[in-house]
Amino acid sequence: MGSFSIWHWLIVLVIVLLIFGTKKLRNIGEDLGGAVKGFKQGMRDENAPPPPKPPGEITSQGTTIEGEVKEKQKG
Repeated sequence: MGSFSIWHWLIVLVIVLLIFGTKKLRNIGEDLGGAVKGFKQGMRDENAPPPPKPPGEITSQGTTIEGEVKEKQKG
């Protein structure tokens, strides 16, 4: 009584197929597979070092220069 036989699992499978249909089960499988792929890709990207910056690229240091305009010159 503690474990199910193969016949129990086959009956459960037939009932699930009748309730959901094969097309809906296929879509659920594709969605689940896509989610697992996305999760794996995200974990791989998180552990990867950032790509090196090309030489000669100007990068901002993120500092703000505070100042005040005294006069406007027409030029």
